[in-house]
Amino acid sequence: MVRPRARDLGIVVGELPTGAHNAITDVAGVRVGHTTLIAGEGPLRPGQGPVRTGVTVILPHGDNLFRQKVRATVHTINGFGKVCGFEEVRELGVIEAPIALTNTLNVGLVADALVQYAIRQSPEIGIRTSSINVVVGETNDGYLNDLQGRHVRAEHVWAAIAAASAGPVDEGAVGAGTGTRCFGWKGGIGTASRLLPAEVGGFTVGALVQSNFGRPRDLTICGVPVGRHLQPPGTPPSPPDKGSIMIVLATDAPLNERQLGRLCRRAAAALARTGSHYGHGSGDFVIAFSTAQRIEHEPATLTTTQTVLADEAKAMAWLFPAVVESVEEAILNSLFRAETMAGRDGHTAYALPAEEVVALLRQAGRPS
Repeated sequence: MVRPRARDLGIVVGELPTGAHNAITDVAGVRVGHTTLIAGEGPLRPGQGPVRTGVTVILPHGDNLFRQKVRATVHTINGFGKVCGFEEVRELGVIEAPIALTNTLNVGLVADALVQYAIRQSPEIGIRTSSINVVVGETNDGYLNDLQGRHVRAEHVWAAIAAASAGPVDEGAVGAGTGTRCFGWKGGIGTASRLLPAEVGGFTVGALVQSNFGRPRDLTICGVPVGRHLQPPGTPPSPPDKGSIMIVLATDAPLNERQLGRLCRRAAAALARTGSHYGHGSGDFVIAFSTAQRIEHEPATLTTTQTVLADEAKAMAWLFPAVVESVEEAILNSLFRAETMAGRDGHTAYALPAEEVVALLRQAGRPS
């Protein structure tokens, strides 16, 4: 049985309307694909299992990304992580390959798979033209998964790319979110979107998260301190705030890398609204891109004409809350959609009990 999303329970974040699927894929052209790996049970056998992991890919468009790049930027909220490819994005302001999310020790293998994929698409890479920069994000799913096994291999990355599609996005314990936890509960993949009014371009903002962060008692939903009243079974009295979150933002607004960076920095506000304070051991990273224009790898002319924001202040007044609302709701969806999962050594990540959360929100007078 598919668990409900936040809105299915009457939990509405913010005021802006959502896109048709309330997903990052509401930004036209964006595609998402997963490969989920679940195998084995019982005691940990390093290198063998149990396996509770996967990979999620986000494609800004369905064509050759190396040949037709998109404007992008990255932002580090707290740098306890092993992300790949961030420096070149900071320097050049483009994404030129599918974005991949996976587990901590699998970053290198997933990056290699993306390079192989790009070379198959563009055999001239590294021979008649430049090399390629791939971007991989991660969170640590070692509580449930055999992390040392690095079970995500090239074929799993390629399968996720081949399966990537527009429309509804699978959430919860899928892909890169298979083995993750959020505020002590089962976390995973979550997504949401927001639409801007027509008078400010009617642009779309979409967010996708891989949630694996937060102390149980800090969980906050719609301003209600749910974690003070509801905690997972077996939770220590004061566990440290550690773990990570990867946040991917997409928009069709014609933003440059500086403006995309301004959106990235607002994602931290959404984390705070859910109760996070970006603890010492938390790796919190944001990747943002715009689909409004494509950057040719080998442009025919030295200059070109592009649409840009003439009134940045007016647009950002709507884009900022769109980011905060979509990221906050994506985090909640990653929680509500995830099912209880048992992993290595009897470790269990329990699903957030939706009915009990709704009851707490009602007691606090929140809409639900």
